[in-house]
Formats: sequence, C-alpha cells, structure tokens
Amino acid sequence: MKIFQCGHCAQSLFFESYTCENCGHLSGFRDQDRKMLTFDPLGISLISDQEHIEYKYCKNKEYNVCNWLIEKNSPEEFCNACQLNRTIPNLSDTENFEKWKNLEIAKHRLIYQLQKIGLPLPSKIINDEGLCFDFVVKQNDPDLMTGHADGVITILLSEADSALREQMRKQFLEPYRTLIGHLRHEVGHYFWDRLIYTNEQLLTEFRAIFGDEQVSYADALQKYYKEGAPAHWQKSFVSKYATSHPWEDWAETWAHYLHIMDMLETAYFFGLNVKPIDPSNTMKANVSFDPYTVANFDVIIETCIPLSFAVNSINRAMGIPDVYPFIITPNMVEKMKFIHKMLLPKR
Repeated sequence: MKIFQCGHCAQSLFFESYTCENCGHLSGFRDQDRKMLTFDPLGISLISDQEHIEYKYCKNKEYNVCNWLIEKNSPEEFCNACQLNRTIPNLSDTENFEKWKNLEIAKHRLIYQLQKIGLPLPSKIINDEGLCFDFVVKQNDPDLMTGHADGVITILLSEADSALREQMRKQFLEPYRTLIGHLRHEVGHYFWDRLIYTNEQLLTEFRAIFGDEQVSYADALQKYYKEGAPAHWQKSFVSKYATSHPWEDWAETWAHYLHIMDMLETAYFFGLNVKPIDPSNTMKANVSFDPYTVANFDVIIETCIPLSFAVNSINRAMGIPDVYPFIITPNMVEKMKFIHKMLLPKR
C-alpha cells in the first residue's frame, strides 16, 4: 500500500487514519484515485484542504470502522467498500463490535488492492453477478463456515479473535492465518467464477497449470481431510490445503499473489532496498518500482524473495513469527505468472 500524507502539514498518515496526529486535521480516503484528503476540524462543512471540494464520510464512520469519502451530493450513504456488506453482526454486543472492526480494516485493504488492479466490484445486493460479504456469528448453525458461494463471501466473526485464530492455526498446522489472508483467499474463488470459468481459453490454460477442477470437490476435500497432503507437496503447492483440489490451489495461489504484490508496493513507497554489508551475499533487492506497473513477473519474484528474507530476519530478531513463512518454488511462480498475465490488461 502507498504512503499517505496530510494535505495540511504533510505528516504521514495511515490508510485507516481519521485525523492527523500532528495538526489535528480530519482525514478521509477517496478511493477513486486512492488519495487521502484532509479537512479543517473546525470547519462547518467537510471541504478538502487542497482541492476545496465538499465531501461526506461513509455512514460507517459513526462506528469508526470506515474513513472513506463520498461526494457531498451523492445519494449513497455508504462508500464503495461498505456497500459490499450484506450482513454485519449485532453491534450491541461489545465483543462482536471489536471483531467486526478488525474485519472491516482487513476488508478495506482488500478492496483498495482489488481496485488498484482494476477489477470490477459490483455489489451483489443490486447485481446478481456481484460480490458481497456476510460477517456472521456461528451461533447454533454447525454448518455455517467461512467460505465463498456464488459471490457471497462468508467470514465467521470468530476469525477476528486473535487468540482463537492462533489456536486454529496450530490445530491445522498452518504457518500463516490472518484476516486479510482469509479475505484474499475467498475472493479468489469469486474471481475464478468471473474470470476463468467464463473464458474458454483461460479455462484451458488453468487446467494445464492447476489441474482439472471438474474432479468432485466434495470427494477431493473428504480425501484431503482423511489422508492429508501428499508427500513432497511443497515442490508444487503454496500450502497443504492447496493440494486438496484445483479450486483451492487457485484460491491459495491467488491469495499469495496478492500478498506479494501488496508487500512490494508498500516497500516501493517506503523506498526499501536490501543491500547486505557482506558483498558476497546474494540476498539483494532494489524495490525501485510499483509492482502493479511491471509486466515481467520474474522481476517481482526476484525482488520479493530477498525482501521477505530481510523482513523475516528482523521479525526473528524480535522473537516474532515470520511475516512471510513460505518458500516460493518454480512451480508456484508459474502459477502466479498465470494470474499476473491475466490481470495485466485490467490495470
């Protein structure tokens, strides 16, 4: 993600910032051009500091879960990200509210990235071909689970409980389990339906790389949960779960593609480079480009590997788990190249 600045004093702002901590001006994100605008906190209207255009906040600003802006005269009450919410939990429950807030932070970052790629994001609430989110409490429905079905992405609120999520990560022997990871994975299923299934050429290429998705999904999952991943799965798959079925291989690979692109975009805007003092060390990277503008995916991977190694090393120095605890193999690269090539024309 890019770095944002206050339009009044040039102080750096986070994507989720509501105010500038330096000068006190209000801040809000305009998703049409991915800019953070700032406003005089004493002003009667929300008029931007630099452009002098009047805006209003998304209605979810009242819960402090969204700082996105809408044009003052727009009939919409919710921003483009919050319009995708079909179900939210009962907010009178304090625990529900805190978990929903964490889900919204992750969802807004997901939408930022999908918009930057150039992917259409119609709301399923008004368009059958669209996308929507159900953030739900499992309660008494044992069949309710995190997943995707026909454009509806369901995320259990329990996933926003960091302690429970860590418990589940250990239970399933996963090296990585996060809210943004869940969202990127599930939205991958949605875009498989919209981008691959409807394109005969892409579907043929998909099957050559990921396998035949016509194999029974239910049977494949049952076999996976009974027998586990095959031996030496690491050579061809990004995770054990990716081995269960071509659809899951796609969704896991899609998620990792988004991880890598977001990591490099952030490094680019911070001007990060990896240049070990030891001249014989080959772990070098110059993040001098926005990855979304690069056609050659090899350049992205060659930069990502040293960068992730450096960041992982810093985390280990602090006794924190690796940011990116995965080994990228040539087979994984080929799968991500397919995604990158497919998405390039949409930028």
